[in-house]
Amino acid sequence: MLEAVGNAFRLPDVRRKLIFTGVMLVIFRFIAHVPVPGVNTAQLAQLFQQEQLLGMLDLFSGGAMTSFSIAAMGVYPYITATIIMQLLLPVIPALEEMSKEGEAGRNRVNQITH
Repeated sequence: MLEAVGNAFRLPDVRRKLIFTGVMLVIFRFIAHVPVPGVNTAQLAQLFQQEQLLGMLDLFSGGAMTSFSIAAMGVYPYITATIIMQLLLPVIPALEEMSKEGEAGRNRVNQITH
């Protein structure tokens, strides 16, 4: 495993992509802690602790919903919707059938996710 990582860093193209991905992850984690101006984060955190469903959504977002961060208002709703749809596909038979209908069914599931 370590040898594969070492080999990946020896290739300039792969090394550049790995470094870019790492830097973007670090930047995104910093952005996830910047709250939206004008939001009372203490009351929001209390709400997420009291409501179990909201607490689970906060868990999916990595805690960024509690601070109502800028990142939580950007890409996190889509990521959370995708995770929830993936969890619901095997549970709801109509969604599972729709996803197995080929390209048109997968496009419909993607449309519901959006």
